[in-house]
Amino acid sequence: MNDTMILLVRVHTNDRMNATLLLRASQCVPTLVRGFNCWTAAITKKHRTVYANTYPTVLVFSNGSSINIEYHEPRKIIVLPLNLSELSEAEQKMRLEKRKPKSKIVLTDEIQDDFDEFKYIKKK
Repeated sequence: MNDTMILLVRVHTNDRMNATLLLRASQCVPTLVRGFNCWTAAITKKHRTVYANTYPTVLVFSNGSSINIEYHEPRKIIVLPLNLSELSEAEQKMRLEKRKPKSKIVLTDEIQDDFDEFKYIKKK
């Protein structure tokens, strides 16, 4: 370890840099190699200093398929909107009719108010 330190000092003090000294010095420096593969996310944790609070959420695409994601808000399910340009004209009309407000039918029943309350009062 001391030899590499001396080599680095010599390289910096000399005006002329020797490539072999630089290569020899760089070979002594330890490097961290992490092997990333398809199982890495399932095995390790999130490598962050500040952990964002995420919630498990189901994301449903417009074609009906769904995946599980981590979302920043507590939602159970998120449905992506349907692209109307991909539908046929009949399906487009049906979807647009569903969006319109339905008219409410008001039924008025006539209440017969022929109740006689004096019938139940006792007379003296």
